[in-house]
Amino acid sequence: MFPTLCIYLFDQDAERQNYLRHILAFVEGELRVVKDPGEIATPAEANGVDCAAVFIGFAMAQDERLRVIKALIKEKPELPVFQLYDAQAGPPLEKIEGCDNVIGDFKLPALYVELMALAHKAQVFQELKNPEVGRSRPVELFRSLSGSSRATRLVNRMIEQVADSEATVLILGESGTGKEVVARKLHFHSVRRGKPFVPVNCGAIPADLLESELFGHEKGAFTGAISARQGRFEMAEGGTLFLDEIGDMSMPMQVKLLRVLQERSFERVGSNKTIFCNVRIIAATHRNLEEAINIGDFREDLFYRLNVFPIEVPPLRERVEDIPVLVHDLIHRIENEKRGSVRLTPAAIAALSHYRWPGNVRELANLTERLAILYPYGVVDMADLPEKFRPAGDLLNTTQLPQITLGGGEPGTTMNAPRLPHDGLDLKAHLNSLEQSLIQQALDESDGIVAHAAKRLHMRRTTLVEKLRKYGLQRQTESPGI
Repeated sequence: MFPTLCIYLFDQDAERQNYLRHILAFVEGELRVVKDPGEIATPAEANGVDCAAVFIGFAMAQDERLRVIKALIKEKPELPVFQLYDAQAGPPLEKIEGCDNVIGDFKLPALYVELMALAHKAQVFQELKNPEVGRSRPVELFRSLSGSSRATRLVNRMIEQVADSEATVLILGESGTGKEVVARKLHFHSVRRGKPFVPVNCGAIPADLLESELFGHEKGAFTGAISARQGRFEMAEGGTLFLDEIGDMSMPMQVKLLRVLQERSFERVGSNKTIFCNVRIIAATHRNLEEAINIGDFREDLFYRLNVFPIEVPPLRERVEDIPVLVHDLIHRIENEKRGSVRLTPAAIAALSHYRWPGNVRELANLTERLAILYPYGVVDMADLPEKFRPAGDLLNTTQLPQITLGGGEPGTTMNAPRLPHDGLDLKAHLNSLEQSLIQQALDESDGIVAHAAKRLHMRRTTLVEKLRKYGLQRQTESPGI
């Protein structure tokens, strides 16, 4: 449902006032002309108003405009401000520096979709300015594993099964699929959750420094070791050590790691003192370790030590059903981190579902953040997406939907079945709307002649007349004998 919108207008031009009242009537909005910020009430103070915004007219002098905006920042900081401009007269006015409550422009004459986008931006801006709203929407810990696809449910079920055990877990999957998310979730649901979770990217640390990074070193153990230092194994004592990109570890380090896994003890570099450790190991890699074993890049005995409980994280292209949920959660995170907001239309979400996502969830997160910067508090449609994310050709022709058969299975009567929206729908209202639309199309194609339209719809003329009466649709007066 469209939010109840109240617009406060700083513009004394009667023609513009009437025009704005007219377009706001389309969304049951209200226009209140004011001369001073003190006349403005917030949505909380105005009964029946979901969101409010302030319009600054383009006829106002620059110094007066600045005075009003600064007064609004001081007195009504939760209200967003939009600067009006005449699209036929020139470009929008430049944003005034230091006035963060000015979050956009609104051109005249206006389009309905632009009014919808404005209402959304106003509502989100007010939610982010209201600390009570922020507290009512807590950030979830593990967004990247969100979704209801079969693949995601399987991974979550495996996490639940192994999290509370001491088994070593090997997480497999392409880069960006969320392997560290799985590791953190395993730690969070284990008995070790109160102890440290220590990640190490084995592929990002040079081979000659990885030993010191993992096991620590004593003072003077090598050039530059000016003091003793704990390694990651000691830091993770009692908790979980996450060895990311284990497949990139050098063969000499693989031997040393295998010994630690077998004996649960190690020595710092430059020391002969044995240190015993109580650490759960979780490893991850994007490489195929069995292939690496065949070409001599990975030790087979270490592989079997790590591969006690493998979990394979599917790439995003294999769980596109999760994209709407992931986008919602990624936007939620941006909002809670006070980095703005954005919304995507169903058409934009459908377009994203056709992209191959070589960068997986990480690429989706980057795109969401980019859209929040490009369209702050805005509504992004398919045409607003970067070109590579827009499907080629007609989206309806490329959408992979299940087929349904009409008319008792006769040849040539198959069509694509619509998908049920994530939030569900009013089926009766949806079917009535669909029926009304098809009847209107049949009338248009038949020049308003009911008998011809009924033939197009494969129904009796009297039945169609009843439906026309039901929906209040107009029909052309037919000539006798038809």
